[in-house]
Amino acid sequence: MSPMQQLLDVLTLEQIETNLFRGRSYPEERGRIFGGQVIAQALLAAHTTVEARHCHSLQAYFIRPGDPTIPVLYEVERSRDGKSFTTRRVIAIQRGEQILNLAASFQTEEPGFEHQGGMPDVPGPDGLPDMRELWRDIARREPKLAMAAERERPIEIRPIDPIDPLDPKPGTAFQRVWMRASEPVEGAVLNKALLAYASDMSLLGTSLRPHGVSFVKGVQAASLDHILWFHRPVEMHEWHLYDQDSPNAAGARGFNRGALFRRDGTLVASVAQEGLIRPRP
Repeated sequence: MSPMQQLLDVLTLEQIETNLFRGRSYPEERGRIFGGQVIAQALLAAHTTVEARHCHSLQAYFIRPGDPTIPVLYEVERSRDGKSFTTRRVIAIQRGEQILNLAASFQTEEPGFEHQGGMPDVPGPDGLPDMRELWRDIARREPKLAMAAERERPIEIRPIDPIDPLDPKPGTAFQRVWMRASEPVEGAVLNKALLAYASDMSLLGTSLRPHGVSFVKGVQAASLDHILWFHRPVEMHEWHLYDQDSPNAAGARGFNRGALFRRDGTLVASVAQEGLIRPRP
């Protein structure tokens, strides 16, 4: 089974009751569920209760680390079904406790005013090294990271300005990566779920770059919340530029923003996230 088929299998929820769903997880060497997976599963649970409307925004709070060895229950609350907008709240539960809650808003298709900001002028993805290549080099210097380096992933990422996580140097609070799904996926809902999954990748690391630390050296890091706005349709197997910046860090928290552009410059989504970045020796 390919990495993308494995991910789609994980994102396929079992419906237990009208508003109750069960999800499974990847085995994780970190011992906790990747946050983007829980967001994507919660979004799909909400979508199951909505007809003929598309999700235009979601906001999630990470409450507890998820355990990848046991299922996650997703309880959907049908907050409102209006003429143009539908609102859902999803609670993700393990061992009787919330690990995430998510609110999502859905809208009927409507024409209207349009404008967008421009995409940065950056090198394209062709010729840039993939993150797996970069991690293989890191694993040669730090063998305990070999498992992470060799694992095939459903989302391909090519950073424009990578840092060395074993020897990070202070830099600017900007980060730009190209990303795409490893295989085409059919359906607007699944493509949005893949975007939600991928939007939690690399974003929090943007707030670490000015401080010369990384996820493997000098910091305890975890996502605290995650907001995502869908502006236009997305086909995740096409290359997208994830343009990220971190305008602030304070109180052991880093604030990060992101914009996802198609290769032709069309803005498809915007992201905001705050995360714990606690210094450690």
